[in-house]
Amino acid sequence: MKRRDFIKTAAFAGALAGGTAAAFPAPAIAKGLRKWNMTTTWPKNFPGLGTGAAKIAEFITKASDGRLSVDVYGAGELVPAFDAIDAVGNGSVEMGHGASYYWKGKTPAAQFISSIPFGLVAQEQNAWIYYGGGQALCDEVYATMGCKFFSGGNSGTQMGGWYNREINSIADYKGLKLRMPGLGGEVARAAGATVVNIPGGELLTSMQSGTIDALEWVGPYNDLAFGFHKAAKYYYYPGWHEPNAILDCFVNLKAFGELPADLQEIVTIACQAATVNMTSEMAARSGSALARLRGEFKVDVRPFPREVLKELKTLSRKVINDIAAGDALSQKILASLEKFQKEQMDYTDIAERAMLDARAL
Repeated sequence: MKRRDFIKTAAFAGALAGGTAAAFPAPAIAKGLRKWNMTTTWPKNFPGLGTGAAKIAEFITKASDGRLSVDVYGAGELVPAFDAIDAVGNGSVEMGHGASYYWKGKTPAAQFISSIPFGLVAQEQNAWIYYGGGQALCDEVYATMGCKFFSGGNSGTQMGGWYNREINSIADYKGLKLRMPGLGGEVARAAGATVVNIPGGELLTSMQSGTIDALEWVGPYNDLAFGFHKAAKYYYYPGWHEPNAILDCFVNLKAFGELPADLQEIVTIACQAATVNMTSEMAARSGSALARLRGEFKVDVRPFPREVLKELKTLSRKVINDIAAGDALSQKILASLEKFQKEQMDYTDIAERAMLDARAL
């Protein structure tokens, strides 16, 4: 670390520590009261994602009767959006909220946790984490970054994204300037796109200025809130790149270890509750948001052609296997996810898919 960066980090940590001490004088600490800060990768209180982080803080504070209170800060308020994992890992901040694929530069295996193209849907992904061995694997990944992993929400199946260029064949990805993080972005890159990762708060202006030709964010609820319909011609589906998206709530390992057992359990249950809450909110609000986009704003909502999806799926298998091949932990997680998906597919097909087909008759 460069000397000036070390001094900057130390000063930031000292300022936070000083602020915490001022807010929590000795008598409060003696009574077992604790105060944590949470930094997020989202604008503060941004619908669904930012409010999902706020729900975790609210649940923890209320369930602990104030013994552990959590203050939430949006992207840039404490640290830049993509510096959140470093701030939590080094102990400058106790808790963070984001998406696992943002940390692939720290550990390649992180990107396999959020979502895999053409992989598990939300219900299956939650099942993998809680009952399929996923929690232990996620903890193993996050420990390399000095953090404890919790699922902190799930977007459900996402939309394919906003485009100012029609996608009629796989060739239309060539030269496309596309914002798409994670493994989906690597697949798009392999198809010929120029892929960039831009924080959510900068996406609309990047689209309006022509810095990018296309972007994916989440789905109708969040996309309407950001106003992407003002800058793009086409709204594609399905979100092949993110059939679900687990959001991560990550806690500094030392800070979590210092909590008494009951507060550790409260943090754990608060994150589980917030995951259910966010998944439900996304589903509840996206229907009406899509209706507004189609009706009020006349958005051209269209499917990716089947041949494009088939070619992207074939390309996805190669890209994902190639990325995992270079990292033992990535291989371990991918093998677990693929095994779980194989076991689930038959049941999902005869239950969920069959019911959806019947409902559409």
